[in-house]
Order: sequence, then C-alpha cells, then structure tokens
Amino acid sequence: MLSEIGLEGQEKLKKAKILVVGAGGLGCPVLQYLTAAGIGKIGIVEFDKVDESNLQRQVLYGSLDVGKLKAIIAKNWLENLNSLVDFEIFNLKLTAANAIGIIRKFDIVVDATDNYETRYIINDACVILHKSMVHGAIFKYEGQVSVFNFNNGPTYRCFNPHEKTDDYKNPRPEDVGLMGVLPGITGTIMANEVIKIITGAGNVLSGKLLIFNMLNYDFHTINIDNIPENHNISELITDY
Repeated sequence: MLSEIGLEGQEKLKKAKILVVGAGGLGCPVLQYLTAAGIGKIGIVEFDKVDESNLQRQVLYGSLDVGKLKAIIAKNWLENLNSLVDFEIFNLKLTAANAIGIIRKFDIVVDATDNYETRYIINDACVILHKSMVHGAIFKYEGQVSVFNFNNGPTYRCFNPHEKTDDYKNPRPEDVGLMGVLPGITGTIMANEVIKIITGAGNVLSGKLLIFNMLNYDFHTINIDNIPENHNISELITDY
C-alpha cells in the first residue's frame, strides 16, 4: 500500500538474497524484520552458542536455548515467522578463507558483528564483489548505522582506517555494559536500510554515519569521505 514501494517493491524483496553476518544483539532484530518483510533468501553466518548473558538483548533466544547453536535456533524461529523465506545457515566464523565464497551468492551483506577483524573482511569482500554492506555498531547507550560500498560510495575503510595496535580492540558488553533495547533499535534501522536499498525507496545512509544516543535522544549524522584507493582491493588478507 506504500506508494514508494508498492507491488513492484514487494516483488523486489521477494527476489532479494541477503546475508546477515552475526545472529547476536544486532542480528536478531535484523533477521526478524527482514523475514517479516518477505525477503526471498536470507543467509545467517553464526558459529556461537546461546549464553544466558545473551538473553537481555538477543530476543530470538530463550532460557531453554542456552548451550544450543544460535544459527539453528534462529532459523527455526524465523521459519515460524515466515515460512516463505528460504534460509541458509553457515555455522562457522567468517574468515578471509571463506568470505568470498559465501558472500558472492548474496546481493547485500549486513554487518551485525561485534569485532573489527570481521568487519574488515566483510568490507573487503564486498568491495571485491561489488556488494553493498549495511553496518551497525553499539556501545553502552550509543548506536551507529551506515551503508558502505553502495553505488561506489565510501567503504568501511574510508570511515575506519585500519590501525594495528594493541589498543585496537573491541569493548565487550560484559565489560562495559549495554542498554538491552539499544541493539533492537539499531538493528531495526539496519533492516530499514536493507529494505530501502532493495526497493529504491528513500535516501540510503551512504556517505553518512547516523549516530544516536538512547540516554538523551541525541541523533546526528556525520559525512564520510570517499577515498578512491580504498576501492582498489583485489584480494583478502588474513592479517587484520
């Protein structure tokens, strides 16, 4: 019924193939809303098992799922939500050795990970294969969303140049704390960007980073410069 999407847009959603890397706090809402939207095929890359500490924010899982593989639990839950979606699970860690083979089968890649190393692998594989990368990240009360490599726009490396230092590590939720609803809000915005890319509706967050703080409702965007040399990637490296 939305004029910007219509039947044509819904058919595009049905034909789309989306890969979601990570089925944790960000991946759960992304997977739920893309499934509900009627995406034709969704790939899930996740090797981890459900831990009790996940339940505060990873809403695809319950207490009876603790110790079970997230990818399998997520697939079962999502099939019940929309049986018309074709799911493919990859119960493994995305690496430089397997990323190209996995990503080449999909149209758009959603970065719902929690570590820099995997983000660089996703980005570089997307640059090589000319795929868009929808990125999200969270910290305490703050979320951020952007779209990289969209129509030759800025890449993740344009936003976050690689700096190999001992301090270049990811703060873990169990170490710094995390507002439980934040991944849900951030992941929903990420799913929205995927739907916009597929249907052509609205303006995509390419060349921009949306930053929002749920403690004080401060929302703003910053521009990301497009650095040409970051598009000259021909192979994946293992030293991230």
